[in-house]
Order: sequence, then structure tokens, then C-alpha cells
Amino acid sequence: MNLRFLSLFVNNLNDKSPKAKQSAGKAAGIIGILSNVILFIIKLIVGIACSSIAITADAINNISDAGSAVISLIGFKLSEKPADDEHPYGHARIEYLAGFIVSLIITVLGVQFFKDSIIAITDKARSAYSLAAIIILVISIIIKLWQASFYKAVGKHIGSSSLIATSADSRNDVISTSAVLVGAIISKFFDISLDGYLGVIIAVFIVYSGIRLIIETADPILGSAPDDELVCEISEKILSYEGILGIHDLIIHNYGEGRRFASVHCEVDANEDILKSHDIIDNIEFDFLRNKGIQLVIHMDPVVTDDERVNSLKKAVSEIIANLSCEIHEPISMHDFRVVFGQTHSNLLFDILINASCKADCKTICEKIEAEIKKLSSDYNAVINVDRNYTTVNAK
Repeated sequence: MNLRFLSLFVNNLNDKSPKAKQSAGKAAGIIGILSNVILFIIKLIVGIACSSIAITADAINNISDAGSAVISLIGFKLSEKPADDEHPYGHARIEYLAGFIVSLIITVLGVQFFKDSIIAITDKARSAYSLAAIIILVISIIIKLWQASFYKAVGKHIGSSSLIATSADSRNDVISTSAVLVGAIISKFFDISLDGYLGVIIAVFIVYSGIRLIIETADPILGSAPDDELVCEISEKILSYEGILGIHDLIIHNYGEGRRFASVHCEVDANEDILKSHDIIDNIEFDFLRNKGIQLVIHMDPVVTDDERVNSLKKAVSEIIANLSCEIHEPISMHDFRVVFGQTHSNLLFDILINASCKADCKTICEKIEAEIKKLSSDYNAVINVDRNYTTVNAK
């Protein structure tokens, strides 16, 4: 229903291109501005007429919502700017900044609402609510419920963090306006003023929600881990190409809608023609750019597959690492295994992959692996490189 309403202002909602999503976001922002301005005017008139600090504060909250929608609208507009020398990855992350600003506004309004409520309690202010005022509050709640649902539906449809944050703001407005409505009904029919007390409770909730949203909207700016679904999708797609034996060191950077960059190491048979392997890599990179809009850079790792001595040692070292992983309760995997055999000693060279959140000391992990390898033969030297896993799903 919400998306059908949005389709009155946007030509093709099924278009998943960044430009189409930005158009939908801008349309949602304009609708939000108009509806919040209308609510502000009506509530301000009613609040002044009834001498109600709660309704007046709720009106100010609505005009702030309109301001938040303007910020979101500006964010969508600025994110359309093409890449330049100073910002070669584009400006799409401005949309994340807009969501962060909306979250800050929610928090500030919650603090202000708390102050106003305390003042109302200490001054023992009483309001004269009319039946018209109560009806206006009910209509306001209905409109805000629709806004919250509308923003959330559009935000999920186009993947907009700022619209989802604005949806949460509208939801908070429903709670705060409902509290005002309860206070208005009790004040009118029981001659008891609860505005200030209800305001304090709602203000605490709004501040909590605002802080939580600040954390959520700051995550993509700081560089949050990519979705497990996306990681699995990329991994499975690459491994589906003939000639790719395994992948590791997958890193994904998100610079906003339509601005994803990734790099990965792909293992290929060392005995295969280098030109054939390189052609496979080129095809994968091109397919990802054309079909998924991801600019993928692949590092090719040749691996030996037909040497029994190397395969036997690789299996033994894999078991050592698997046992250590269970012992320290941290996922560890191995890749790029190779052996340089010599007359007096042999070097076993490989990389281990550990999670970025791993609490265990890397030096201690390597020492334990080296000690176990020495048990296989005192002639074996382990040369270990430690990689950090930048996704929450281990590559195969």
C-alpha cells in the first residue's frame, strides 16, 4: 500500500538503479516535509489555544521532523554528485551522514522534551483541553503511524538508512503524542494533570532510541562488516567458475548505494596455462561489474595440486590448525600453503586467517602451530603470515 502510494510520484518503483532509488528517496522526503508542516501548524494552534506545553512541544517536534526530512532530501541530492578528484569513490556516503544527523536531532529533541516536562511538573501547570484538541491528537497519531510505516517501507525498498531512521522518529512521535492524548483525556474528564509525568517517561524513551539510532547510522560510516548474505553470494559466485580452486582474503568496501568495491585472492592450478587462468580472472571481474555493479579486483594465487608430499603436509598442518582452533575457541583457517624443500631443512610457508575480533595473541597462535609442526619433523620450519578476516563468513 505504501509503495503503491509512492508510485503516484515515482515512475518505476521496480527500477533498482541508484538513480531510481534516489528519486524514490527524494519523493518520500518531500511527502514527509509537507505532512509534518501541516501537523505543526494544526498542533501549534491547538497548543496555544489550550495553553498546553505538551501539545506545543509536540508541534515543535513535528517541525523538527520536517527539518529532518529536509536534511534527508539534501542528503539524497548531494549523494547524486559524480566522483571527482577529491572523492574518487563518489558521494553516496552523504546519505549515511544524513541519517546520522536525523538520529542526533531525535536525541536532542528527547532531551528538550525532558526539560519541558520537568518544568511542567515543577510549575504545576494545568491545561484546558477541548474535545477538538483530543480529536486533533487522534488524527495526528493516525498520520504519524502512516508516516512510520511509509518511511520504513520506502527505506527498506531502496536501502536507505536515513529513511529508516526517520521511520523510527515517526514511531517515537506516535508514542509521545499518545502520551499527550492520555494526559489530555485524564485532564479533561478527571481534572488531573499528567502531562509532565508522561512527558518524562516518553522523553527517556526518545533519548534511548536516538542514541541507538546514532550507533546504527554511524556503523556504515565507520566501516561495518558486509552482510553475510552478500559475502556468501560473492563467494559462491566466484567458486562457480571453472578453474577457481578456492578463495580467501575477501574484502568488501561500501561507499553507498551502487558504490561497492571488493578484492579477493583466487587460487588456481599452478600447472594451468597462465594466460588461461588470467582470462578466467578477467571474466569474473567483468561479470561482477556488469551484473552486480561491484568493482572487483582479483589477486591470482597459483597452488600446487599434484605433489603428494605437499598435499600430505598440507593435510597435516590443516589438522593442527583445526585442533588449535577448537582449543582456543577461535575460527582459524589456512591458505596459500607451499613447501620449499632443502637438503638440511624444509620451509612450510602459509597464511592463517583469523577474525578481526580474535582476542588471542597472534604471536602465541603462531608459536603453538610451529611447535606442532616441529613434532612432524625437526627439519620443518614454519613461515606463517597472519591475515585478518574482514568479513563475518570465512571464505572457502
